[in-house]
Parts: sequence; C-alpha cells; structure tokens
Amino acid sequence: MNKYNGHLIGNVEPGSIAEELNIEKGDILLKINDQELEDVFDFQYLVQDEHLDVLIRKADGEEWLLDIDKDYDEDLGIEFENGLMDDYRSCSNKCIFCFIDQMPKGMRKTLYFKDDDSRLSFLQGNYVTLTNMSDKDIDRILKYHLSPINISFQTTNPELRCKMLGNRFAGEALKKVDRLCAPGTGIEINGQIVLCKGVNDGDELTRSISDLTKYIPNLQSVSVVPVGLSKFRDGLYPLEPFNSEDAAKVIDEIESWQRKVYDEHGIHFIHASDEWYFLAGRDFPEEERYDGYIQLENGVGMMRLLINEYNEALEAVLSDHKDHVDSLNRHISIATGKLVYPSIKELADRAMEVCPGLKVTVYEIINEFFGERITVSGLLTGQDIIKQLRDQDLGEELFLPENLLRSGEDYLLDDVRIGDIERELGVKVGISKCDGHDLVSVLLDIPVDEIF
Repeated sequence: MNKYNGHLIGNVEPGSIAEELNIEKGDILLKINDQELEDVFDFQYLVQDEHLDVLIRKADGEEWLLDIDKDYDEDLGIEFENGLMDDYRSCSNKCIFCFIDQMPKGMRKTLYFKDDDSRLSFLQGNYVTLTNMSDKDIDRILKYHLSPINISFQTTNPELRCKMLGNRFAGEALKKVDRLCAPGTGIEINGQIVLCKGVNDGDELTRSISDLTKYIPNLQSVSVVPVGLSKFRDGLYPLEPFNSEDAAKVIDEIESWQRKVYDEHGIHFIHASDEWYFLAGRDFPEEERYDGYIQLENGVGMMRLLINEYNEALEAVLSDHKDHVDSLNRHISIATGKLVYPSIKELADRAMEVCPGLKVTVYEIINEFFGERITVSGLLTGQDIIKQLRDQDLGEELFLPENLLRSGEDYLLDDVRIGDIERELGVKVGISKCDGHDLVSVLLDIPVDEIF
C-alpha cells in the first residue's frame, strides 16, 4: 500500500505493545499523531515519542484510534509487509556501464529492476547517483540524519557525468553533495567510481579524486572499481576491458593520492578494488591502508582481510588442535571464480602442507553464462558449475562461496538451487562464507567456534 492508503502490517511481535492493543497482521496503519507516513523513516521518527495517537484500519474496515503511552524509543512491535513502506524508486539513468543492461533475456523479473533510491542506500548500502533525489529528499536525509549514504560519482566533470549516466541532469545533481557535506550536517558518505577505459580514467580520474577530497571528512572513502563487461553488449556503448598495464597505472595514481591525503587528513580516502591488484599482478596493500575496511562490500580489501583471517585461524588450529590436524583424512573440492582462483588454490595448498591427510582440489569456473570477462565468484551460475564439474573428482564434499547465492536463498543467479547441483554432480554441496576463518574451518573440518 502507498502512503495515501496506509501501510499494511505484515507481522506483530509477541508480547509487544501492538499485540497488547490487538493490532494484528493484515491491519493497516493510517496515521500517527494525525500525520500520514511516507515511508519507514517517518514511522521510526514518529514512534520515538512517549505519547502516540495511532490510527489503525482493521480488516473489516473499522477504524481504531489508539491512545498509547510508552517509554521514549520503545518499539511498538510492528513489522510492515513492505519493509520500506513505500515503492522502490527506479533508476532514471541510462548508464553506459550498467550491468543490468548487459544481462540476457529470460531471467527472473527482479534481476532487471534498477533501483536508485537514497533510502535503500541507508538501509542496505546501495549506491545512488543523486539524479532522482529531490530537495525534499535532501531535507529528509538531514532531518532524520540518514547516514551513511553511498554515492556513485563516476566523475566530477559535469558534462562527462551526463554522458556516462545518459541523463542531462546528472552533472547538476553533483551539487546536492554540497548540501549533504555542509558544515554541521554530520552526514557520512562513501563513494564509488566505476572506471571505464578511455572515458573517465587518466586525467579525468585525477580530476575526480582531486575534486572529491574537498568533501572530507563527510566523504570518508571512495572506491575505484573496473567496469564489468558481459558478452551481452550488442547495441550498447563500446567499452573495452582494462589490461594489466592499465591496472598498474590506476593503482599508481590511487596510491599516490593515498599518500597525499593521508598526510593531510589521516585517512587514505581513495581505494582501488581488489580486481586492480589481481589484474596488475601486484600484492594487496597492508591492512592499515584500508582504513578499517570501510569499502569491503565494494570489493576493496576483501582478499587482504581473507588472507589475514586465514593466517590467524591456521596458526590457532596448529597451536591448539595439532592432534586433530595430524589425524584428519579427507578429500574435498572447492569451486570458485577465475579472479580469486590463484589465491584460493595457494591457501588450500598451505593447508595440505600442514595436514598430510588432506586433499583439496580447487576448480576454476569460467563464466560462460555472462562471458569470460566476468571473473568474480558472485556472478557464477549453477549451469556453469554443473557443466564444468561434471565427471570431475569432487571428493566427499564440494564447497561453493556464499556470495554466489542470492541473499537468504539457496539458489544462484540462474535459479539453479544447491539441491540441483548436488543431484547433477552426485556430491554433497557445502557453502563457505567469504572469510578466512571459515575457509580454515572448511579445509580442516573444525568448527570456527572451536578454533578460537
């Protein structure tokens, strides 16, 4: 239901204020303190008061006005059918690098929805372009202190930004950052730049980094990630992949700015995603340079964190569980994407060195579904895994990385389920979290909570 018709209640927590007042699943919240609610942020703001007049419409159409006295910040115990309590805002851009435009037809409908909603940036960490953010939206962000907000900058060159986003208002939208970063707002922002070869790299990248430093400290970090290019690009803007020499130049530029910004502000600020280091064949930066892994969800520092966690867990196991390691006898397999395959194989080899009875076969899955230029594990499909591992020696269990599953589900991008993979390959399939502690747990067959 939209803000004009009220908001459908999807669940009432047992023992809550709402249950005591006989509010039920299926009831509709109309108003609080005589105010209509646009979304969940209005709700969270209004229910903080100690006295509430809550207008509810029951399933039979009867309206109840409930007079509620409660402690400040005490929750009512209501969950809504739509967690946002409003329709998601779709993207109004036509970005030259959009991955959704590079997807084949025939996949489930939800995969084609392009969101560009500042509220989801706060709730889920989504990146927004600012192009469909109104002055009212900015006012609400400041009023409710919705922070942090994640922004896709791409470039600070207004004309180039219009071209890259396919939106004539994209350049003007950058001015909204000035309001968000005005003195005293306290709004924290993280940014990203999707780098496209020959478009916003080189001198344009230098300009963007330089321009964005003026928003420190509100703007805490900016990640630079290479554009993802699938094989489904017919009729789209002609983009070319970066090579190892390109990656080395990007890293050199970013690391130069890191030194400069750190000397002035005490943070490294601008970060290259792991893909650049893989592509350039360089070692990952030390942990301190990731500023607390502030851009981890954007692929910045994932491998450094995994390696450090792996080393920590392996040392603990060898120190406290040596008898278990010496007596272990098992054969397992791991499937992963092309990008991280060499690193995962190296870590698996180290486990086998210290555990003579362990055999681990690591398989590199080539992304035939989206094309070989897509090398990350999170975009692997079940059909590629099945096709490439059929008739292989997978041992007693095959492990897949957790990031190839849809959130909270047991199926992959192509709707192939874990059970389908087990049935087709004739092997038990386990899921490994994308962290070093869990990798040691998987390899050496010991629960994480027993390692430390």
